[in-house]
Amino acid sequence: MIHAKRFTHLAERLAEWQPLWRPLPFQYSRVSWAASHAELHAALLALDDAELARLQADPFTASPLSRWLPVAELAELVALPSLAPARAALPEAWSQHVGGRKWQQIEAFLPQVQLAPGQALLEWCAGKGHLARALARWHATEVTALEWQSSLCEQGQALAERQGARVALREQDVMAEDASRWLDGRTQVAALHACGDLHVRLLQLAAAAGSAMTLAPCCYQRTADALYRPLSRQGRTLAEAHGLSLSRDDLGLAVQETVTAPRHVQRSRQRAGAWRLGFDRLQREARGIDAYLPVPSLAYGQMPETFEGFCRWSAAQKGIALPAGVDWPRLEAAGWRRQAEVARLELARHLFRRPLEVWLALDRLRFLEEAGFAAELGTFCARALTPRNLVLRARRRGQP
Repeated sequence: MIHAKRFTHLAERLAEWQPLWRPLPFQYSRVSWAASHAELHAALLALDDAELARLQADPFTASPLSRWLPVAELAELVALPSLAPARAALPEAWSQHVGGRKWQQIEAFLPQVQLAPGQALLEWCAGKGHLARALARWHATEVTALEWQSSLCEQGQALAERQGARVALREQDVMAEDASRWLDGRTQVAALHACGDLHVRLLQLAAAAGSAMTLAPCCYQRTADALYRPLSRQGRTLAEAHGLSLSRDDLGLAVQETVTAPRHVQRSRQRAGAWRLGFDRLQREARGIDAYLPVPSLAYGQMPETFEGFCRWSAAQKGIALPAGVDWPRLEAAGWRRQAEVARLELARHLFRRPLEVWLALDRLRFLEEAGFAAELGTFCARALTPRNLVLRARRRGQP
């Protein structure tokens, strides 16, 4: 499917179904579309736990929601080619000081970075330069790696020197005006999971300089803009024509899917979610206002040991005076019931999660095509390794 055509169709479907995928079910006692899509609402709430888990893992296969939602069409629109070649096992020594899953992602991403004769390699937002060290060895060349935190530059440079990798870590804020000095028409830039505005900055500078790039974008919601402004001319035209105005919360849907965590982590997340929903019921009753009230997040391992403790902490954060004689067991049970309901209603949103992500990636691709680049979009690894498995490769037309 031609990029522009796929981009258009995704915009149409995303705009058409905004009333279902925009609202966050946990914020409402009853979602706004419950009456207009009563059969779908009832069908979701009737799903058993096994079917819920299956659809959470794979929303497009044998979905019972096909009766009400365009499941087959969306599945076709997000079916991108795999750009991953047969993976060659890299020497185990290369993976030292890199986490297991992160190293597997680097292994999969590495062959995507195709270096033409005479090109200089640059890693964008390098951290400690784990990808840069692998690139230097893979291509037997020197790699420059940009990172704004001096401590990470120092640690990364020490690792490169210890391992004999030809990497030069350079302290650079890529959002600064002088970041453009690192890019020109002979540069190949690699960025694995560069977030939000950081990878948008790369796209803009590379387009201006004519640099080739291999980018796995991530975290589209990490942006200074309250509303998303499409990068491509086609994207802006489509958004205006179809009324597709995306907030940061909307952009967050695109990266909501995560790799399944260990069972104990899943249980902790489920308990935290149920407790938050139980507190939501409590704060609505205590304030006499039937409206959601956001509570700050707690780092993993810092949750109070009891539901009552969590509610008292949350109330203190929001300045809420709790009444005497709170029925803690009733509210905790309500939180667990509400969590089960929300998980089922979220399936309607999940169906549009990948379409939104692909639309955002295509906006980046079309921006580059409009700037005179030849570009391709596909996947570089299986979703089980990372749901952020899209890769965008581009080079100025006419370049090798």
